[in-house]
Amino acid sequence: MSETPTNTLQYRFDGPEDAPVLILGPSLGTTWHMWDRQIPELVRQWRVFRFDLPGHGGAPAHPADSVAELSARLLATLDAVGVQRFGYAGCALGGAIGMELALRHPERTASLALVATSPRFGTADEFRQRGVIVRTNGLDPIARTSPDRWFTGGFAAAQPAITEWAVQMVRTTDPGCYIAACEALAGFDVRSELGRIGVPTLVLVGSDDQVTGPAEARTLVAGIPDARLAVVPGASHLVPVEQPAAVTDLLVRHFSSAWQPAIDSTTGQMAIVAAPAKPVLAAAPQAAPIAEIAPPAAPAQPPGRPDAYETGLKIRREVLGDAHVDRALAQSDDFSGDFQEFITRYAWGEIWDRPGLDRRARSCVTLTALVAGGHLEELAFHTRAALRNGLTPDEIKEVLLQAAVYCGVPAANSAFRVAQQVVREETTPAE
Repeated sequence: MSETPTNTLQYRFDGPEDAPVLILGPSLGTTWHMWDRQIPELVRQWRVFRFDLPGHGGAPAHPADSVAELSARLLATLDAVGVQRFGYAGCALGGAIGMELALRHPERTASLALVATSPRFGTADEFRQRGVIVRTNGLDPIARTSPDRWFTGGFAAAQPAITEWAVQMVRTTDPGCYIAACEALAGFDVRSELGRIGVPTLVLVGSDDQVTGPAEARTLVAGIPDARLAVVPGASHLVPVEQPAAVTDLLVRHFSSAWQPAIDSTTGQMAIVAAPAKPVLAAAPQAAPIAEIAPPAAPAQPPGRPDAYETGLKIRREVLGDAHVDRALAQSDDFSGDFQEFITRYAWGEIWDRPGLDRRARSCVTLTALVAGGHLEELAFHTRAALRNGLTPDEIKEVLLQAAVYCGVPAANSAFRVAQQVVREETTPAE
């Protein structure tokens, strides 16, 4: 176990101290205990390092809102305990951290297993919407629906104790850290970089995963040069929990045979040789994994323009949402295209990117200005933006009350009607 400074993560070791290190990364809303059923077999060959995400499993609540920041904290933790080179297996958000490590720190990553993960998780809007719901209603709505996302119906019905464990695991997570992790997933997209992952990679997915399923897994296999695919039947998103024997078997076989030597021997870092392969747990017949060979890597997408337009487009999407921005850009033509470029470059790339005010403050100013001008259509999507930027419904109410004093009661009356509808739509949990 560990004491945890702000720039590191809560961790634990299992297994012999002189064995090569294998890291297991958790999914959003889980703790290192999601890997408990893999540990007895893995520690026969490896020193297993597990960590908790910020605010998960009782870890200190120091939010990290990007996968890069989570990866940096993990590396700082490993530096503190003297681990330089390692194998890495991660589930969902834990898998994203693994991809980040393999891309930015290939000299430290010996081999990779990506479990129930994706180079991009749905749309940014989906995760920012989840953050709005948690900020308004707490984690209980997310906790109650987690088993539906994580397990097949048959498993959840047959394993009520594990189902309740999953609910409580989410319910006891720090809400602010959960929201920050949603933001990290919203901003994660390495589709165009997969060809640069240079370590042997196992892509593992449950056949019934509705969150990051076989389609996302095949995207990873198509993009990573040295990757193979294993599909585990009868499993959903938390496949290490639902089909532990099959997952353990696949991990042992992969890390026993695919431990890549260090990239630069001049650093003094020696390649770690894994112990010889030996008999492993046999999966139940219904859980026998299916392996497929990866097709050739997909070509990388060309980079965008490195100027204020690209910065503005990124901020505009983060604040207003992909759907709104896509709709606005799709509707532009020769007549309105220059205006769309103007507001993207100058309003979003220059003003919204200035460091003098944070996005919460800019949302307060924007809402007030829109009330004063009577721009109710713009007020609707900027109310959604304010929720994404971290304002609560009560804070938006206070902004509109303040505007009523200085902009007039009739203007505020119309604004309350618009904002009330938006708040109801955005903060009502899905059934």
